[in-house]
Amino acid sequence: MKRFLLILLFVPMVVVAQQPTVRIDHTISIFNDVMRQLDMNYVDTLNYEELTNTAINQMLRKVDPYTVYYPKQEDDNLKMMTTGKYGGIGALIQMRELTDKKGSKETRAYISLPYEGKPAQRNDVRAGDCILSVDGWNAKNHPLQEVSNHLRGVPGSTVKLVLEREGVSKPINKEFAREEVHLDPVNFYTLFPDSVGYISFSEFTSGSAQAFMMAVSELVDKRGAKALIIDLRENGGGIVDEALQILSLFLPKGTEVVSTKGKLPQSCRSYTTSSYPIYPNLPLMVMVNSHSASASEIVAGSLQDLGRARLIGERTFGKGLVQNLRPVAYDGHLKVTTAKYYLPSGRCIQAIDYAERQKGNELKRDTAGGILPDIVMTDSQKVDICYSLFLKHMDFDFATRYRQTHDSIASPETFAISSDEIEDFCTFLEERKFLYETETGKYLHELIKMAENEDIDSTAMVSLRALETQLQPSFRDAIYRHLDEVKQMLGAAIVERYGYQKARIAFLLRDDKEVLRARKELITNPLIPNIQL
Repeated sequence: MKRFLLILLFVPMVVVAQQPTVRIDHTISIFNDVMRQLDMNYVDTLNYEELTNTAINQMLRKVDPYTVYYPKQEDDNLKMMTTGKYGGIGALIQMRELTDKKGSKETRAYISLPYEGKPAQRNDVRAGDCILSVDGWNAKNHPLQEVSNHLRGVPGSTVKLVLEREGVSKPINKEFAREEVHLDPVNFYTLFPDSVGYISFSEFTSGSAQAFMMAVSELVDKRGAKALIIDLRENGGGIVDEALQILSLFLPKGTEVVSTKGKLPQSCRSYTTSSYPIYPNLPLMVMVNSHSASASEIVAGSLQDLGRARLIGERTFGKGLVQNLRPVAYDGHLKVTTAKYYLPSGRCIQAIDYAERQKGNELKRDTAGGILPDIVMTDSQKVDICYSLFLKHMDFDFATRYRQTHDSIASPETFAISSDEIEDFCTFLEERKFLYETETGKYLHELIKMAENEDIDSTAMVSLRALETQLQPSFRDAIYRHLDEVKQMLGAAIVERYGYQKARIAFLLRDDKEVLRARKELITNPLIPNIQL
């Protein structure tokens, strides 16, 4: 009887295990047959690698946005995501579409930010430089990723750049060695006069927790910080073990901070702090926004759930999925979702609506997902003159010209845009033939074009055209209506040219409403834990 019962128990397991295999074999057979028919019969030569990558990527899009295939040639991108390191020049680039004198459009790559202390910055490659060629390869009219791939390479290899710089008549030639570039996860830290420390933390890559610990130690142990603001705004997350190390600084040893649940037994586990806290009673405020995701949400949500910190800012992104790397054929990798993250209170961070994705609809945000701060402060997101200036890179280009005519400026803590410089900026916009178009004006222009093709009363058409004229604003008037915002925008762009990312953060902190509120809360209403060790 016992043997018979064992057979009954095992039979369903065999059947269940075989069904997915049969379905997969069936699907692969169809795909292979389609490829063979294309190979034999299609009129033109096909790029099979490109076709296969497209098929894989389109398939994975139906699964979720975070399950991604990386072929061998994207190993550098994969390495940078997990370690924060890559072989290259150490600079961000941006693509710009320009129109030449004949009216033809071309795409050109510009240096948008050289990282301080990295090869590009040390060799005087500047923000605003246009990349004409890389190692003799013409960089015009190529997508960003292709230009980036040419700039990257084996550490120690030589890169030859030909650059175009505003105010310099001839192309500039640069030749220097690529290096393994490691991006500092601690963008900036400082101690405010009220003894509140501040750390801007950008990513959870390998070794980032150690960098964070060093910054905390500097602020608390050496400079005497009495409370701490952890800024996780724009932090897209990364490695969960780095998040655990950071949480271990503030929570008792053995505290469960996050758990995972998935299909396979090995995907279900609990994560606990592994060491005794160094700062168990340090008052904390954590800053988050809609781009704080993954490991950022684990740190912020766990500290909130456990009553260890208060959160300030916007609801977080809601990315609570666990990804693991799996090797695939020909040295590729699949970053596949294997589980979901759950916080100590049992809430799931994830906010993705898979049902809509399965129906073929565009990805939608579930507003119940993510982490809701204790103090909600949402940006107004106004579409004003600053928005238009940013879209057309006017602040960036003005900073490029400013750097050419000013060898030095005041410190980020004291630098200010003067009234004369605002007038210089207006003159600059006139030279560039900047056209300030409001979104309302754009919609009205399209409405008039549509009305012209329909049987609309002539009197109504006159009224619409008169309204269009009224909605053509003066950029000068708009600048003076939003003078404080424009000064902040230009100031941030300019100080970054001299002190790079840290200078920009220091400048913006002066008027950061969320930071000011967080400092006030830590001073007047601190959350002081009473953790017994």
